[in-house]
Amino acid sequence: MKEMTGLERCRAVLNNDLPDRVPVVPQTFMFAAETAGFRIGDMNKNGKMMADSHIISQDKYGYDGCVIDVDDASLAEACGAKVIFDNPNEPALVDEHNPLVNDLRQFKDMELPDPLKDGRLPAWLEATDRLVSEIGNRVFIMGRSDQGPFDLLCLLRGTQNFMMELITEDPKIIWDALDWCREANLRFAKAQKDAGAHATSIGDSYAGPNLISPDMYRQFAWEHELTLCKQVQDYGIPWSLHICGNTNEILGDMASTGAKILEVDWQVDMKKASDIVAGRAVLMGNIDPSDPLVYGTPEGVDLKAKQIIEATEGKNLFLSSGCAMGRHTPEANMRAMINAAKKYSN
Repeated sequence: MKEMTGLERCRAVLNNDLPDRVPVVPQTFMFAAETAGFRIGDMNKNGKMMADSHIISQDKYGYDGCVIDVDDASLAEACGAKVIFDNPNEPALVDEHNPLVNDLRQFKDMELPDPLKDGRLPAWLEATDRLVSEIGNRVFIMGRSDQGPFDLLCLLRGTQNFMMELITEDPKIIWDALDWCREANLRFAKAQKDAGAHATSIGDSYAGPNLISPDMYRQFAWEHELTLCKQVQDYGIPWSLHICGNTNEILGDMASTGAKILEVDWQVDMKKASDIVAGRAVLMGNIDPSDPLVYGTPEGVDLKAKQIIEATEGKNLFLSSGCAMGRHTPEANMRAMINAAKKYSN
């Protein structure tokens, strides 16, 4: 088989065809910024710097896909939330102590964000456009649409407040608020497609078992993810679902959303995940971004990558970090992940 480009490799996996090897799609926005010599606090408002960081990093290491992301606060900010930019070397955070929304009934009167003009979303879209124009003929570009419905509602209402309201509030009121958040994300996802992204993705980690029960996930989060997935993929772009933490108990539900890609964290058993998902989606993961990627050795990264590839038989897999890679990940450890995909794919 002739050597494929990263884009060809990723598309082959998404189409359930055989690639020349397992593609590597690391979640590198902090690592890429460090590689390019940028501070997150400067890059997160500048679409050209976002794009340049990925171009420089991908050119240096040769991985197959870039994931456009800068923090978990951008969509919430575009909705009107107050965002804290205290540390120029760390991602921005939503100020949940001063939530935008004090009552879930407020959503019915709120204007939805416009990704072409509100907050920093235009910078994300500029980054997508630049990346697609400069390297998108050979590298897979995933343009995230930031936080999913459940996460976005947590950020706009305040997570602690919303956790209490899951118990005390009228489920219909919760449903309507989540529906508003779904529509806000849908607009951003469509804009990523219009900017040329090859895939888009949401983070909905507050809906995972680390915070709420699987039953509550199914009651409150799942159907909004299902609807969002269908709407986005009907628009013509593959959709990816990222839920941090140990999602073993809800992986089947996540696959049932229809997502083309499931991003799984390091706590997930990849053999069980592969059996549960059973080819319905590509699994993206799941090397621990802390240890071995930051604090471990190249040999430790190599071993973990080997275990992942063996557990999945190298099928329906994007080898990746389980979550965002730390900016101080050693160069040798990044190279070990990429080399392992080449070494163990056959």
